[in-house]
Amino acid sequence: MNMLHRLIGMAAISAVAALAGGCATSNTPGDPLEGFNRGVFGFNEGVDQAIVKPIAKGYTAVVPEPARDCVRNVFANIEDIFNGINSLLQGMVVDAGSDVGRLAVNSTVGVLGCFDVASKMGLEKHNRDFGQTFGKWGMATGPYLVIPFIGVSNLRDGIGNAIYSSLDPVWARHVPTRNTAFALRMVSRRAGSLDASALIDDTALDKYQFVRDAYLQRRRSMVDDGAASKVESK
Repeated sequence: MNMLHRLIGMAAISAVAALAGGCATSNTPGDPLEGFNRGVFGFNEGVDQAIVKPIAKGYTAVVPEPARDCVRNVFANIEDIFNGINSLLQGMVVDAGSDVGRLAVNSTVGVLGCFDVASKMGLEKHNRDFGQTFGKWGMATGPYLVIPFIGVSNLRDGIGNAIYSSLDPVWARHVPTRNTAFALRMVSRRAGSLDASALIDDTALDKYQFVRDAYLQRRRSMVDDGAASKVESK
């Protein structure tokens, strides 16, 4: 039931964005819903400034760096499950084997992923997700979307994220455990991006445009494994 609710929620968000396009259009390639997206972006920025960022700063100030590294590595170890699945779906069998090897080593010798022993052994970490896999299979990105509380995405990546959420071990049935794990992962990720976000705040004339363009370029690069690419179909 939880999986169904998340899938319905993602579909509803996409539907709202599509409806909003009728009164919030844009001539910017890849971002036909710019007016709507800017509104959601501003809302997310407000939530970040009022709640998430202060908590992340407190977390960084209070929790020692080795403990923060352990938390980050544990969640990264979980992500290797999906890196392996998507490497295999993309036909990269050797990389999939490396991903499985990382998961096995870090889950045991690395104490449930707290220590990244696999990298020291030469097992490369990959960064592959379902949205990237769909792109490899030829699926167009669809419109750029900014999703409330979640952040930047596009229709293709939104579908991929819905699949990820339905399989994510962090979404445990035990509600207190799930909420604690989800909040800890969010704070850990935000703490890791404090310096980058501060740099963007200081240098970007239009933060929305900067974040959007960086996201779209990064996603194209990931689908093409870093190679130069044509702009995908809108």
